[in-house]
This record gives sequence, C-alpha cells and structure tokens, in this order.
Amino acid sequence: MDNRPIGVFDSGLGGLSVIKELNRVLSEENIIYFGDTGRVPYGTRSADTIVKYARQDERFLLSHDVKLIIAACGTVSSVASFTAKELPVPFIEVVTPAAKAAVEATKNGKIGVLGTSATVNSGSYKNKILETDPSVTVVQNACPLFVQLVEAGWIARDDEVTVATAVRYLNPLIEAGVDTVILGCTHFPAIKDIIGDIMGDKVTLINSGEQAAKAAVKYLNEHDLRGSGGKRRYFVSDRAESFASIAGILLGSDIENDVEMINIDSFGG
Repeated sequence: MDNRPIGVFDSGLGGLSVIKELNRVLSEENIIYFGDTGRVPYGTRSADTIVKYARQDERFLLSHDVKLIIAACGTVSSVASFTAKELPVPFIEVVTPAAKAAVEATKNGKIGVLGTSATVNSGSYKNKILETDPSVTVVQNACPLFVQLVEAGWIARDDEVTVATAVRYLNPLIEAGVDTVILGCTHFPAIKDIIGDIMGDKVTLINSGEQAAKAAVKYLNEHDLRGSGGKRRYFVSDRAESFASIAGILLGSDIENDVEMINIDSFGG
C-alpha cells in the first residue's frame, strides 16, 4: 500500500473533470490538485512557455511527495509531455488514452478533435489516432473560447453565448460527418451537454479527463500503488474564492475550505 497522494495539474478548472472521475473510481486515494488560474489559458501560449509552466506545476506537485502525476491538460499533454522523462514518478497524459478510446468507439472511421489552439497545432491527437488506426479520418478544430467560457462559469446548458460559440466551432465536424468527438481539453466536459445537444445522439463524445483517470486506475493496480486516506487538497495560483465557487458546481460538492493559493513562480523559472 502506498498512501502518498496522486498529483493532478491543469491550467485552471478543466482538470476537475479528471478529479470528478477519480472521486468515483479512486475515492479512497489522497489527491492534490493544482489549477494554474493565474496563467490560464495555456492553449494560446508559445511552446516554450507551456513547457516552463508544466515544469513548475510538476515541481509543485513533487514538493508534496506525490506518487503519480496526471497532466490533466490537453495542451501540456500535447506540447510538453516529454517533461515526464525528467520526473522521478510515473506520469499520465490525456492524449493517448482518449485517442485509443476514440478509435475503439468510431463506427464510420471519422473522428473529430476539439482542443486549444496549441493542442490542435501540435497534431498530437491526430498523430496518436493515426498511429493506432491509419485508416481513420481526423477532423480537428481549435476552440480557444471554450476555456474562457468555462473559467467564467458560463456552462449552463441554455447559455446563449456558449451555445452560439459551440455551434460555430462544431459546424466543421458536423459537415465532415464525424461519429466520434474527442473533447481534447479537460475544460470541455464542463459543457459536454451543450456539445452533445449540437452534435446529436448518434455522436459519441470522448471525455479525455475520464480516460486519463481510467488509465491512472489501471497503472496503480498493475504496479501495486493503491493507497487509502481519501483526502482532497486544491491549490491555485490566483483567486481561490472564484475557483472554489465554480469548482463546487463542477464537482457537486463544496470545497471552499480545501482551496489554497500559492506562488507558482517560486517553483523554478
């Protein structure tokens, strides 16, 4: 038994989609979450900046003696996953599990990918999908505004602004006839109902955060790293109160007393 916590990080609120799934399948584990709310979004940054942020986030989690790190961020997973080689603990990213799940789910061989600009430009999901099945057609679209809308809490199913934005972003995927869509940023499951309403019942949505959580369960089981305790701690780089408010909605529980603000710049340049 290993009671050290699992470390999870994201650019902001999005990684809570991973936490939500971990709460379901690994409720007994201790978990530390860091949301870089002071520097969100990562998806519009340069590759060098994303790598810098990823290393700082990882150093912060390592300072809490985590046994596993999950990069609950499609942008980091796409652009900076190579930083895993520098870590003394196992590392799970969101791209590989989601890509494999999408290939297994598609029936017509047409898969859509929604992500940040950095994720789409990196081609990470497309490359991993084609590596798994070269016959698949992949249609990508960058949806940078989704991150800001989720961070602002504009996630209601009937929110006019978010719905209108989603219609514009999803039209290319609808026109291409995809039957499977990867939500390639962990912010996007917060508006999964909106995306599902627009895409229709016949389209399967792949939650990248959910798939990463399943990969974590598999890894812990295979390497005898399961633990106990069930404690949750949340850290942010700005505005703990705002984070706690929206996080409570996404997680379905009040975490106001469990959120702490830190200076992420103190963890290296």
